[in-house]
Formats: sequence, structure tokens, C-alpha cells
Amino acid sequence: MPVVHLLDYVAGNIRSLVNAIEKVGYQVEWVKTPEDVQNAEKLILPGVGHFGHCITQLSNGGFLEPIRKHIASGKPFMGICVGLQVLCEGSAEDPSVPGLGLVPVRLERFDSTTKSVPHIGWNSAKCPSKSPDKYTSLYGLHPQNKYYYVHSYAAPYDEKTLADQGWTVATSTYGDQTFIGAIGRDNVFATQFHPEKSGKAGLRTIESFLNGQSIQILDSPSSQTTASGLTRRVIACLDVRTNDAGDLVVTKGDQYDVREKGAQQSGGQVRNLGKPVDMAKRYYEQGADEVTFLNITSFRNCPVADVPMLEILRRTSETVFVPLTIGGGIRDTIDTDGSRISALDIATMYFKSGADKVSIGSDAVTAAELYYENKCVLSGTTAIETISKAYGNQAVVVSVDPKRVYVNKAEDTTHRTIKTKYPNSAGQEFCWYQCTIKGGREGRDFDVYQLIKAVEAMGAGEILLNCIDKDGSNSGFDIELINDVKSFTTIPVIASSGAGNPGHFEDVFNQTTTDAALGAGMFHRNEYTVKDVKDYLASKGLLVREFEN
Repeated sequence: MPVVHLLDYVAGNIRSLVNAIEKVGYQVEWVKTPEDVQNAEKLILPGVGHFGHCITQLSNGGFLEPIRKHIASGKPFMGICVGLQVLCEGSAEDPSVPGLGLVPVRLERFDSTTKSVPHIGWNSAKCPSKSPDKYTSLYGLHPQNKYYYVHSYAAPYDEKTLADQGWTVATSTYGDQTFIGAIGRDNVFATQFHPEKSGKAGLRTIESFLNGQSIQILDSPSSQTTASGLTRRVIACLDVRTNDAGDLVVTKGDQYDVREKGAQQSGGQVRNLGKPVDMAKRYYEQGADEVTFLNITSFRNCPVADVPMLEILRRTSETVFVPLTIGGGIRDTIDTDGSRISALDIATMYFKSGADKVSIGSDAVTAAELYYENKCVLSGTTAIETISKAYGNQAVVVSVDPKRVYVNKAEDTTHRTIKTKYPNSAGQEFCWYQCTIKGGREGRDFDVYQLIKAVEAMGAGEILLNCIDKDGSNSGFDIELINDVKSFTTIPVIASSGAGNPGHFEDVFNQTTTDAALGAGMFHRNEYTVKDVKDYLASKGLLVREFEN
């Protein structure tokens, strides 16, 4: 089996990249020393997180000069995400640290006044068209395909400068900003997107690089959409826990109650909807843009290194090539042997097992309360801060579980209120959204605005916005909650709770500026498939990613 060398400087989820490389028929050998770079024929540099941190890590390890020599020798080199950024002259993320200077641009941060930052989701990577019926394919990139991006800084597209230096560029757009999605010249190829998380389209790109298929002129597709821009993300969520027999199952509850009701329904047993790995693969094959696992028991009596979710992630990442998020148990803890394990350590285990993002729930509320008690001074020690510092904001999702508290008028509470179109049975037209912990079982004197502003300051990169009132209702998303949250935060929001049919996804995308929408029970019960939802959205003129069979 042919070999490719992979340089891992502790860059987050490397397992999925290894799985993708092996999927296309190559074997991975790790670069552990600068001398290993000299022996590499094909070299890949993946990366997530902070530009300056990446460059510093490579410099301290003695890798920068060997990488330069490898590229200068004409041997194949591929950079992924921050692995592309290090090829540039520098970045606004850390102006004091220079890049390799191979690509003559400096990275800029996306403008967050008109769009969410980080830029997260499926977007294009298109080369300029040579003629109406032809297109340039740079390492297997197709204009009708979408690729998975997650970043706050991007290399602006300077067509003349790049063309003068011989670069072929595939561009992407986010709002009014055009940036480099992928770039190639001679033996060098780099992508801002993550090909290992871009489904079959991404696997084709990796295979094309490894097989040396750099640039091809192909017939333009006639029957498939080539619309540019960020698609509407549809996410499948799986609540995972142990049932009464000790087996891991996917379950789903009403108002977070996951047990069957009545003597005629399994005697109150945990609702078993299927096996996590099998269901994740099914949703991937239906076209899910991401898969989220929520570990709703946290396996409290299990040694951390043997947490069953680690094995679920390892097995899932072998066949599912879209982003995986894991939530539950991401906190400082004491292991069964009495040793202390930090939230960062636990997150690292999940990333090494195949996760791309971790989701933090109850602990985020506790951390936010302490943040305000400390007069809005960051401690630097919370799970959100430590994980985002090590792996980047985009690796940290905060799961918010609010419920409505109705009041007669806004002045009756110190919390942020809305005037709702849906008064309660007492006729009260104002409500505030109370944060809860412990799976919704305990309410706090703390609202969603307070929580999100705090975790935004700590470094959260995405909000998973649930709604206890809507959970299990199949009545649609809480549009009022989503619009309120989007009015005061610039980080991406995933709408959750209440989806019961494809029309609910259309509603939330048309009536709010949510960045993604999540479904669970309607998929688990086989009432609708992910493909049903995406086909419906496409029929309504909304841009979605088409899944390749």
C-alpha cells in the first residue's frame, strides 16, 4: 500500500483524516521529527485553531525549514485549513507571526457585522470558468459540489497577483467576501475547507492529490446546480445513553423524559430507537451535513479512557465523513482511580477519537454565573476557555436548554423579555427564557442573553439552541427564541427542538437567520429522512448540499 506522511502538531481531529486517506487506498506514516520530513515523498499538513499557535508549534519543533525544503524539492505537499494559512505571508489573527510567504496574501477576519463568524458549513470551491461548457478541476474539485469549512480568518482572493505567480485558485464567497477555498501550483495544493469532512466530494479531492491528478479541464455539468454560497445545514442529532440492560442505544424523550409510558409500553423501559453507529451512518448516507451525539448519561461510573462514546466516535468516523459533535461529560472530573482529569483532557480524547466539536451544556451555565460574579473577568480556567484556546473557537459548541417563564409585563423581571405572539393560559404576553441545567430538570435565575454573552466572551464558537417547551412537540422550532438570540450574537446558531416535518425546516430558515437546523425524533422514527427534508428545502428554492451516491 502506498504511503503518505502526516505531520500532526496536535491539530484536533486527525483520526478522520487518517480514515479518509486509508479509504482512498493509502497508508499513513507519522512525521515525528524534522528528519522524518526529509524522508517523506508525499506530505500533508492539517491544522485547526490559531494561526500563530500553529506557526509557533511548527517552529519550536524545528519543522518550518524542512517543510520549506520539501516544497522546494518538488515533492507533493498538501495543507488543510490552517495548513493552507501557514503558506500565506501572515494573518490578522496574529500579526506578529510571519507565515511561509509562498502565497502572496495576508489573511483577514470575516466581517461579523453582517454575518456569523466563524464561517461554518458547506460552501463552494470553484475555479474560474475557461468557457461556458468547460470548467477547471483543481485536484478533483467540481463546481456543483460543496465542501465543509470552519474558520474565522480567510485569504482574500487577489486574482491578478495570484495568477501572475502561477497559482490556480478555487474561490468561495461568504456574504460579500470572496476568499481562497483551495489553491494549487506545481507540487503544492492546499484547501481552506476540510476534505476529510466533505463527504465523497472531499474524498475525491484527497485521492486526486495523492494520485497526482492536479488540473483537468472537464465538461461543465448541465443538470446539477452550481449555485455559489453557504448552504442551509441540516443536522441529525442522536441522544445516546445506556438502557436498563446496559447497552448503548439512541433514545428520544418528550421534555427530556426518555422512558416509555404505561405498562403496555415496555414497562417504563428506556426508549430504544437503534444503535448509534448504525444510525449515524444511515443519516450520513441520507445527506446529513453533520451528526451530533449527545451523551445524556455521561457514563459517570466508567473510567474516562474507556468511556463508551470514545469507541462510538472511533467506529463512526471510519464511515461517516462529515463533522461529528459530541456533548455530555465535557468537564473537569475525578477518574475512578482518583486522578484528576481536566475538561481539556477529555475533549482531547474525543478529538483523537473522531470528534470535530465538543458541546458543553450545564457546565457552561455554571461558568457563566461565575463570570458575572467575578464582574465579567475571565478566569482562563473554564472548559470553554481552555478548549477554545487549544483547538480554536470553532471546536466549542455551547448547548443552551431554556424554557419560557411568563410575566405580566417586562418590568416584572430583571431578565431580558420578549412580547410573544403566544400568550400562556393566563393571558400573559411577556416571557423570558430561563436557563436550565441537568437536562432541563433544574432552572436557574439566569437568562439566555446572559448566558450567550458570557460564553461568547469565553470563546464559544457556536450555539446549539434548544427549547424545552418545544422538545418532543413536533410543532416546529421556537422562532421567537431564535430571532431574539440572533439579534444579539454574532456567532453561529443551530436551531433545535420541535422539528416534526420538512416544513418546519423551511419555516426556520425563512423566518430567522439561523445558521443550521437540527432534527432528531422525526428521523429516528423514520417519519422523514434527512433527504426528504433537503429535497423539500431545495424545492422551495433554498440552497442545500446535494449528497453524492
